[in-house]
Amino acid sequence: MDPIKTTRKGAILQVTLDRPKANAIDLATSRIMGDVFAAFRDDPELRVAILTGAGEKFFCPGWDLKAAADGDAVDGDYGVGGFGGLQELRGMNKPVIAAVNGIACGGGLELALSADMILAADHATFALPEIRSGTVADAASVKLPKRIPYHIAMELLLTGRWFDAQEAKGWGLVNEIVPASDLMERAWALAATLASGPPLVYAAIKEIVRDAEDAKFQDAMNRITGRQLETVDRLYASQDQLEGARAFAEKRDPVWKGK
Repeated sequence: MDPIKTTRKGAILQVTLDRPKANAIDLATSRIMGDVFAAFRDDPELRVAILTGAGEKFFCPGWDLKAAADGDAVDGDYGVGGFGGLQELRGMNKPVIAAVNGIACGGGLELALSADMILAADHATFALPEIRSGTVADAASVKLPKRIPYHIAMELLLTGRWFDAQEAKGWGLVNEIVPASDLMERAWALAATLASGPPLVYAAIKEIVRDAEDAKFQDAMNRITGRQLETVDRLYASQDQLEGARAFAEKRDPVWKGK
């Protein structure tokens, strides 16, 4: 069975991880996910992706330990985007929404952290339990202390304890908590809002955020104003840049063409 299901409607792509029983990711699945997200990145007709898991219990528990026991190496070939296809995918300048439909732990939580926005079903739970199996949640160790208060991030990394959607929202880890029955409807509505926006601006925002993550403020601003970032240079020279000003002057909605 294909472990990754895709649904395409207009400018939106839904990517569903579907590996019974728990949606765990092995090397082969990770490579497929990388190919899917790379194709999404490179398709000019697609503007927003939604990532979710099949079923109601698991979003993703991360690394498939059964596959590891059968020979999948933890340092094996995860594919073009790294684990889960997103974490290390270069040039991903389109919005990605994670719709967390259940348990998101270990690499599954790291995968959700690779999205730009996270919606959580009201029964969703989270953890980084790698500490209990004698290994490190590597991507989370990099990302989590930058997303939530340092001491909370360290507590979650060092103890591996579980926390629910309410606590996740309290720390700013998820954007919204949605009744499970409404999760995908809300994800598609949010995706539709994003898909109607200016794609070149989204691309510039994402590149600026990545580029400025470890830069001093003035250095980052100099790179932006000097048009040293490809997406910013493209935006400033685009038809969409003019369209935004014209639509404002003419008191109408802009028509974004992505060029």
